[in-house]
Amino acid sequence: MNKTAVLLLLLSVFLIQCSSRKTTQTVTQPNVILVFIDDEGYGDVGVYGATGFATPHLDKMASQGMRFTNFYSAQPVCSASRAGLLTGCYPNRVGISGALFPHDVTGINLNEYTIAEMFKDQGYATACFGKWHLGWQKEFLPLQHGFDEYVGIPYSNDMWPNSNVTGERLPKGEGRGNYPELPLIEGNETIERITSLKDQDKLTTLYTEKAVDFINRNAENPFFLYVPHTMAHIPLGVSDKFRGKSEQGLYGDVMMEIDWSVGEMIKALENNGISENTIIMFTTDNGPWLNFGNHAGSAGGLREGKTTSWEGGQRVPFIVKWPAKVPAGTVSNKLACAIDLLPTLASITKGKLSSNKIDGVDISSLFYGDMQSNPRETLLYYYGKNNLNAVRKGNWKLVLPHTYSSYNTEPGRDGKGGRRIRTTIEAPELYNMMRDPGEQYNVIAYHPEKVAELMQVVEAARKELGDLNVGQETGNGNREIGSLP
Repeated sequence: MNKTAVLLLLLSVFLIQCSSRKTTQTVTQPNVILVFIDDEGYGDVGVYGATGFATPHLDKMASQGMRFTNFYSAQPVCSASRAGLLTGCYPNRVGISGALFPHDVTGINLNEYTIAEMFKDQGYATACFGKWHLGWQKEFLPLQHGFDEYVGIPYSNDMWPNSNVTGERLPKGEGRGNYPELPLIEGNETIERITSLKDQDKLTTLYTEKAVDFINRNAENPFFLYVPHTMAHIPLGVSDKFRGKSEQGLYGDVMMEIDWSVGEMIKALENNGISENTIIMFTTDNGPWLNFGNHAGSAGGLREGKTTSWEGGQRVPFIVKWPAKVPAGTVSNKLACAIDLLPTLASITKGKLSSNKIDGVDISSLFYGDMQSNPRETLLYYYGKNNLNAVRKGNWKLVLPHTYSSYNTEPGRDGKGGRRIRTTIEAPELYNMMRDPGEQYNVIAYHPEKVAELMQVVEAARKELGDLNVGQETGNGNREIGSLP
């Protein structure tokens, strides 16, 4: 064989190997990271208008991926929003409402099929590092719901027997003074107790270190990593790396550390050469807890905040980066919700869903850059045990008669909450979300045809899930919350 023939043979082998490697990369399942912040407002990221602190990693993530402007949490409060995220259901469908407390004996039902179980059934490694808040007893903890690893606290960091302002132990006998010490759990076991504000300061860095270690250990296998940060829920905690670094004060410092956390995870992906085929998403559980003043975030000009069905309570930032598929520097104005992530990721990874009915829709077409698609047409704003407070269809939002606690009063400061005003909406109100996202101008008198159209959505929702605002406790599609035997 002459030299030319040998060179041609070697070149052919090389091309075949390259082609084989390319094929392998193409069919490789994407890794998925979901970062979920607590009580961060719509206006608390640079690309959403944040001021007084910088979020360079999140801003870069948006420039390299897609930013959503009409993305909603499942409900405007802790446990409910997490139940919706993990099950793809409106939280009242799965029986979870409000925020679960240390004295509660309920949690996520073992019959619910979570996003972690969907990934685990495909052979993914799965981990959760952060705040769980779907039941603190063993039956309800992450390892029993699809996660291989867990380190975090089982509920909100203010559910402890200490002052949120000074960190001092409160006397027993009333209120939070009767709560148990806040546990830090690994797997199913408590490994230490959070007993001071200094202990709270370490949580963001702890979760970040656990997340980076998990990425490094699973770089050669598909993985799903869920990082539900404790912050920026009060009492605020931040490491010395960021304390005093922002113009906005402690809240800004906290947001800078959260941004750093995202940057550390992205750096780990890049160091392991797996950034191209990793989907990383960033969002929050609800809007800001505005009555805490300088210890709360910003709703970015939207009305009200956490625990309300106005836009400031439920419209949240959402950024997705996936270099292999998501077009860089894009913005989606289409309606989407956290309950859509389960069916979307199942579609992308070819995972199977259970027979349980869900409310989420597949929005993967938006991830792929199809700006003409419109996968979600309507959104239900449920709050409380089962109160349907509003519905949205397209650009129109109908607010139904209900009672809520307004932030339209003087807030507190430095960790102390201000009072809120009990307010009742006596008659339906209609808002055009395209022209009036701040919900300042009720145009119900001008668009009776839109009211009639939206009331069809309301009646269908009441039939399916009920509405306590009209005395209908359940519909025909509600399921039971998990409870201890």
